[in-house]
Amino acid sequence: MKTLFRRLLVAVLLVVFAVAAGTFVPRPLFVPSRAAEIGQRRILVLSNPIHTDIAIPLSADTRGAFGFLGHSGVPVSDPGAEWLVIGWGGRAFYLETPTWGDLKPLPVFRALTIDSSVMHVDLAGGIDESHPTVTTLDLGPAEFQRLTDFIQTSFVHQAGEVAVVPDAAYGNSDRFFEAHGYFNAFVGCNTWTAAALRAAGLRTGLWNPLPQTLTLSLKLFN
Repeated sequence: MKTLFRRLLVAVLLVVFAVAAGTFVPRPLFVPSRAAEIGQRRILVLSNPIHTDIAIPLSADTRGAFGFLGHSGVPVSDPGAEWLVIGWGGRAFYLETPTWGDLKPLPVFRALTIDSSVMHVDLAGGIDESHPTVTTLDLGPAEFQRLTDFIQTSFVHQAGEVAVVPDAAYGNSDRFFEAHGYFNAFVGCNTWTAAALRAAGLRTGLWNPLPQTLTLSLKLFN
C-alpha cells in the first residue's frame, strides 16, 4: 500500500511539475521583441474550464478568406456577425457534448486516450472583451496572415472543398469539419490554440494542455 501511495504521489508531482514548466517556460525561448505595426488586427482567445477557441474579426477580407465556409452552411457573409469563432478538438467529445449535461463516459474516455479531430466553426455578434474568459491579442498584418494560414491548413480538404461532418452542429450558424491531427490528453484543443498563436509570432508556454495555463502564459510572454 505504501509503495502504491508513493508511486501515485510521484505521478502527481510529475504532472504538477510538467504543467508548471509548461506554463512558465516560454515557447519559443528567445524571440525578437514584437514592434507595434500599422494596421494591427485584434483577435480573441475565448476560454471555458476545459477548452479555448480563437475569434477572428469579420471584415471584408476575412469574410473573403473564409468564404469557403459559406458553402457548408456557415453564413460568414451575415452582416450581423462580427466574429468567426474557430476551435479544434476530439471528434467524440466535441460532437457528443454540446453542454455539460450531455457528458457521457465514452467521449471522455476517447478524449483521455486518442481520437480523431474535428474543427468547429461558429459565428458571434459583439463579444465583451473585458470578460475574464476573453484574452485580447493584437497582431500585425503579417502575423494575422500567418494565423489565418495556420487555421486554414488545419481543415481536411476533399475534392477541393473542406470536408464537412454531415449532420453535425450545435445550432443554425455553426458546423463541424474534418481536421488534421489526432487528439489526446497531451495534445488537445488548447495545444492546437497555442500552436496557432505561435504560428502568428506570439509566445505561449512550453506545453499548455489547459485553458488556464495557456491564458496565463499569453499574458506573461506577450
